[in-house]
Amino acid sequence: MDDAPSAGPAQSEGDTNLTGRRAAWQTRALDATARDVLRRDAAAFLHQSVSTPCLNVIAKAEGIWIEDSAGRRYMDFHGNNVHHIGYGHPRLKRAIAEQMDALSFAPRRYATDVAVRLAEKLAAIAPGGLSKVLFTTGGSDAVEVAVKLARAATGRFKTLSFWDAFHGAGIGAAALSGEALFRSGPAAPMVAGAQHVAPFACYRCPYGHPVDEDGQPLLDRCHLACASMLDYVLAHEADVAAVIAEPARAVPYLAPQGYWQSVREACARHGALLIFDEIPTGLGKTGRMFACQHDDVAPDIMVLGKALGGGILPIAAVLARPELDVAGAWAFGHYTHEKNPVTARAALTTIEIIEDEGLVENAARVGTLARARLAAMKRGLPAIGDVRGRGLLLGIELVRGRVDKLPDNDLAEAVLYRALDRGLSFKVTMGNVLTLTPPLTVTEAEMMRALDILTEAIAAGTDQPA
Repeated sequence: MDDAPSAGPAQSEGDTNLTGRRAAWQTRALDATARDVLRRDAAAFLHQSVSTPCLNVIAKAEGIWIEDSAGRRYMDFHGNNVHHIGYGHPRLKRAIAEQMDALSFAPRRYATDVAVRLAEKLAAIAPGGLSKVLFTTGGSDAVEVAVKLARAATGRFKTLSFWDAFHGAGIGAAALSGEALFRSGPAAPMVAGAQHVAPFACYRCPYGHPVDEDGQPLLDRCHLACASMLDYVLAHEADVAAVIAEPARAVPYLAPQGYWQSVREACARHGALLIFDEIPTGLGKTGRMFACQHDDVAPDIMVLGKALGGGILPIAAVLARPELDVAGAWAFGHYTHEKNPVTARAALTTIEIIEDEGLVENAARVGTLARARLAAMKRGLPAIGDVRGRGLLLGIELVRGRVDKLPDNDLAEAVLYRALDRGLSFKVTMGNVLTLTPPLTVTEAEMMRALDILTEAIAAGTDQPA
């Protein structure tokens, strides 16, 4: 059966696969080897939006770079947020090899020292005394474990999350998410009790409040209406076990000052727990070890994933306050590889590399320089409506006009392929936001080169869609 671009919901999690411009770029840019592998890939795998058909064929990944089957190299400013320490870090590969030689697997009923050390390390670096841990093999499962824990601790069953959020692809995690791409069609009907409110998104405030010329909220006028709505819903939905949210949205959007403090207070007032999904942002992406630390707010439960395995192995974690350890008679996950010694060693070594190499500090430093450069780009390029982000979670929103803020999806797609031609890979979210998430190892020179490429690509305007 042929894929059709109009057969499903609009893309939001990633760039669009099925456009004339993509087909034209692949015809022009890919060699015969890549086209053959893509043909075989499309024949072998079940088709799904965002990943079918694939963009290109990768033959090598090292540091900040990915290399395709034709030998062309791209700075990877996407990486699915797994490559915090860069691809194929030598220290991590050695640690994994050593662990495979020493102890490659342990049946779930047995403890291993390395898994305990990882749990202890996470407790040592986590904010707010989150000292109880469970591991899973992926973030979606970890999110569902967090919700089960909140239900057990509160005796309630409902959740409150945000439209446009992404918390995973499992039925439960998709119910918490707010993207039609994951929660409609074959995913429906959703899990009962999953409630949603509009998110914070100051440049495009869903509550209709204005912003200043820099896209910042006028707090004396909006009075954090987004936080007030969450408080209002919690007051009327008496069975909410937890509010689950991304402390820094991956679009990216940052919460206005005081937002998370207000949410924390609302949760306390109404007896709901606060779960922070730090799967894409944790372990240094925003220039602090955890994104919530910028707002001095600690959740009751935190979920980590993606980068935790160092870009090599899949592992995720749930961290909770010790008072929430109240359901030992039940199984939250009991996953076969929950305490796998090899994945645990990978995660422990990844955290040690981040600390030893000062990568959180590097993310803060390079990110500050990047935001200054982005501000200059906005002044010189009328197509840029907003720039935002923190650390190495950065976004450039492209618009047709700064007054009406109409999204320029066509330009965003044109920029994507121009950038690929110049050796830069990144992600387009919500159709028109160029989202940049390089590894924490990125240098100032590499960041400035990437922004040079984007400046050239945006300035060239929109080409005719193929």
